[in-house]
Amino acid sequence: MSWRALAPTTLENDDVLLRPIERGDRASLHAIAMDTEIWRHFVTLIETDADFDAFFDATIDDHEAGRRAVFHIVDKRCGQTAGSMSFGNMAEHDAHLEIGWSWLGREFRGQGINRSAKHLLLEHAFERLHAERVEFKTDELNERARRALRNIGATEEGTLRSFNVMPGGRRRDAVFYSVLRAEWPHVQRLLSARPDLAPASAAG
Repeated sequence: MSWRALAPTTLENDDVLLRPIERGDRASLHAIAMDTEIWRHFVTLIETDADFDAFFDATIDDHEAGRRAVFHIVDKRCGQTAGSMSFGNMAEHDAHLEIGWSWLGREFRGQGINRSAKHLLLEHAFERLHAERVEFKTDELNERARRALRNIGATEEGTLRSFNVMPGGRRRDAVFYSVLRAEWPHVQRLLSARPDLAPASAAG
């Protein structure tokens, strides 16, 4: 089966459930997305209901067209929607893809949800899709994301200057990271040994 068919599937561990996004997820994602801090380093800025609807519709279009495999994330500790993450730029012939388009609601940040979700996606990429390379990119100014990528064992490769335009007109320098197949056993051990997640918030 092709990556396009295999990539969108349900993944879970003790902490999180990732499943392919559905049109019915609009309301649960909207409930946590209306926090402009989420989008400070994102290429999309969501400030209004119309902004969110355009963002969600584009996400669904990408997923249904196979341009991305978009995952809806549930924090299993409290049963609530936590955010979203995707596989994208899937180059099956060359056996590499990107994990990105990652965002979490305020109460789910800094609690290990991002780490746990990326563990599942890396495992899926290397063990089921048989990828040779998984890459990530983030805004050079996004210290939280850069620290998180280092903490999961990704290797910083360099910066592409003036990579794309951000809301407001700033030209973003994008920092690239990757994990290679040969590095996956070490990264998997690192991720498996992560500290316990913080207690779940009941807010939502």
